[in-house]
Amino acid sequence: MTGTFTRGLLAGAAGTTALNAVTHLDRALRGRPASDVPAQTVDALADVTGQQVPGKGAVRESRLSGLGALAGIVNGVGLGVLSSVARSAGVRMPFPVGTVVKGALSMAATDAPVAALGVSDPRGWSREDWLTDAVPHLAYGATVQAVVSGLPTPKERVLPRQKARAGLVARSLLLGVAAGGRSSLGLAGPTLTATDTGVAKKLASLTSLGGELYADKQPGVPDRTSPAALPARLASGAGGAVLLSRRQGANAAWPVVAGIAGSAAGSFGGLGWRRWADGRLPDWQAGVIEDGVALALALAACLPGRRRSTRVRTVHLFD
Repeated sequence: MTGTFTRGLLAGAAGTTALNAVTHLDRALRGRPASDVPAQTVDALADVTGQQVPGKGAVRESRLSGLGALAGIVNGVGLGVLSSVARSAGVRMPFPVGTVVKGALSMAATDAPVAALGVSDPRGWSREDWLTDAVPHLAYGATVQAVVSGLPTPKERVLPRQKARAGLVARSLLLGVAAGGRSSLGLAGPTLTATDTGVAKKLASLTSLGGELYADKQPGVPDRTSPAALPARLASGAGGAVLLSRRQGANAAWPVVAGIAGSAAGSFGGLGWRRWADGRLPDWQAGVIEDGVALALALAACLPGRRRSTRVRTVHLFD
């Protein structure tokens, strides 16, 4: 059996190959030229970061084209590894759902930088443009889903995971809202309330939480819904849902969805609260109130089932 990282590399490589094959087949059938968007994206990123792509004319264009292709490979392989990690963590989706989710994530990882750097505006794309973009990414999603679900790792030799119950999904949502308010709570909540977590992990979680509670009251804190801050909060909500699911021995797919949705709601809701409180309460008081709400939600989400182990139990299939 393969390990999580190796399986992810295989899945990402296979998925990227499928994406490129479908793209080139489309070009062959329709006779359309190769897209120059990857090269333009690399060029725009170089401008933003103050880097210089050497060369002039055709030489520079060739370098940009090559860098654009390499960026696509890195994107595809990286998402394959993340998909494998999610599978090992207990996020197990039916094949059609996994195909769409992984394909959509691959599209987002490609199209978001394109839009953010001003290379192209997806809102103005035609139906044909969207299909040209979506079909290869669906092929990527299907291939990655097939590999990660078809190659179990040694750590996945566990008792079958039960379906996530409504209570677990609801608690994952609450923990996500807490993580939207204080991003460290997504992982710190389950870690600090678990009875079988080591002292070092608990101290690290407590330090992280305390640091964020302090930093939130300082001036110049970045907007929690900014592109730089929001992904970390969403990831924290998803990670916390995985830990809660491990306690129940449950499939983490729906809890993760709930955790991400809760994180988004908590992030934008907390921003709305701070804007409403501006001018009505001192900023530090508004922050302390938000601290209390986030901590209360995290406790409500994490205290039930805290005596259950968050460690995955393995069984030997050939004993």
